[in-house]
Amino acid sequence: MGTAASPAFDIEALRRGIEAHDATVLLSLYAEDAELRVVDRNSQPSHPMVKHGRGEIGAMLEDVCSRDMTHKLEQVIVQGDQVAYTESCEYPDGVRVLVGSMLSLRDGKIVDQTVLQAWDEEAS
Repeated sequence: MGTAASPAFDIEALRRGIEAHDATVLLSLYAEDAELRVVDRNSQPSHPMVKHGRGEIGAMLEDVCSRDMTHKLEQVIVQGDQVAYTESCEYPDGVRVLVGSMLSLRDGKIVDQTVLQAWDEEAS
């Protein structure tokens, strides 16, 4: 039995998609059957917001990328078929958002993502 390496996750596409607000690039990183869960003040752990498949995930990414805010990929760790990253965002009024994501991959594509996000209640 050979040990074929899984296709690599494209960290530079992740960075480009996040920092250039490019939902199409970001969506290309997801498998067709991917699932994304978001936990934050509005969608708490017992009732997270869940998006199934590229259609629902793509609609969410389009919404986020269309917002007037900056996005910066801060840290990325890849270990086998697991990826973790942090992203910092800021709205023009100074409100900041911090996002942590944990990804599971299959063949280099995201199949499962959990997003934890927190934001300022008001600009400081």
